[in-house]
Amino acid sequence: MATKVIMPKLSPTMEEGQISRWLKKEGDKVSMGEPLAEIDTDKATMEMQALANGVLRKILIGEGQSAPLGQLIAVIGEPNEDISAVLSEAPAAAAAPPKEQEQAKQEQAQPAPQAKAAVASAAPARSRVDNGRQPQAAAAADSGRLIVSPLAARMAAEAGIDLRSLQGSGPGGRIIKKDIEAAISQPQAAPAPQGYPRVIETTRFQQAGATAYRDEAASQIRQTIAKRLVTSLGPVPHFFLTCDIEMDRAAEMRRGINALDPDLKISINDIIIKVAAAALLQHPQVNASFQEKFVRYYEHADIGVAVAIEDGLITPVVRAADQKPLSQIAADVRELAERARSKKLKPEEYTGATFSISNLGMFGIDEFTAVINPPEGAILAIGAMTAKPVVRDNEIVIRQMMRVTMSCDHRIVDGATGAKFLQTFKKILENPLYLVV
Repeated sequence: MATKVIMPKLSPTMEEGQISRWLKKEGDKVSMGEPLAEIDTDKATMEMQALANGVLRKILIGEGQSAPLGQLIAVIGEPNEDISAVLSEAPAAAAAPPKEQEQAKQEQAQPAPQAKAAVASAAPARSRVDNGRQPQAAAAADSGRLIVSPLAARMAAEAGIDLRSLQGSGPGGRIIKKDIEAAISQPQAAPAPQGYPRVIETTRFQQAGATAYRDEAASQIRQTIAKRLVTSLGPVPHFFLTCDIEMDRAAEMRRGINALDPDLKISINDIIIKVAAAALLQHPQVNASFQEKFVRYYEHADIGVAVAIEDGLITPVVRAADQKPLSQIAADVRELAERARSKKLKPEEYTGATFSISNLGMFGIDEFTAVINPPEGAILAIGAMTAKPVVRDNEIVIRQMMRVTMSCDHRIVDGATGAKFLQTFKKILENPLYLVV
């Protein structure tokens, strides 16, 4: 009997999934538990496993296309089994514009060569909105169209890289960011022949009297960020507390530890995470969340660390940071950040933080405010550490100063409560020996 393959729920916040890559093609044998496809969720790329033995008879959602949870995306059955009844339950495809319908008929009447068919299956040439993980740009080439993400195209143009010389590692052979980064690290290839048109084509539109524009499908991560912000900044009553912290002793401690063991690679941000965890245990009202009819207080400090990735922002969690030494926190952050950028985090690794830290100091940002990630009660925004003149004992001296701003959920954190937490955070960070007391 035919088995329906539906879009599974692979993360707690997932509402729809996007097929990144089918690991089997129609006609392939599959076994229960065998990886069937890679699916982009709202935060990571995860494998979907087959739930039956048989043959992959039909793929209904192609690579780069999205489907809501529970939608039929493929059918597994016996080689000669009639699956028409199952296929009749699949949602009807949205009608294409007349011009696209006409081109589709022409393409069916005159099939493209096999080399081009793979490209067409990943991105229809006339599509106005790309359904892929990243909107696709195309470069005209003698051997067919090259599928290139806008970010990769921009990076290639800035670096003077000939896209024809690259083999894309994305779905359908798409050239993505990591392909350009790999090319940049290699010796430059010979320049393209003079007559070759190195033009990146993008689908653009223009209304009379208005500037041209292009529509790009929002990634799953970007859609989730938008939904989360709507449920945070509006419903959650924010207030903000800012203070300046002298970082000379923390910086000296970091230099001393790394001098003793360079492999530890302790960063200032690692120290901030450890100090925040220590301060949270002293102020449990901040290490809490509002749950409509009750307030939940957490036993340990699970610190979310904001990491910028190609599609947006993700916050992997350092579990029980209050119990871990600096060396373990540093190792955890490096490992989690690396897997976050490659979209290999498990759902439990980026959900369930009790408090978050967002650091933009490395970008030269002196001060900013961050949006709380519900149901957490607060988030720290960390600015740049810079040398500034300050008054100490009636004298002007130069100190390494850092400005931090805490965003608080006023339903559980009052002004005085937040201020006391920041006082403790500041005291420990300015005197990091408190960590060993």
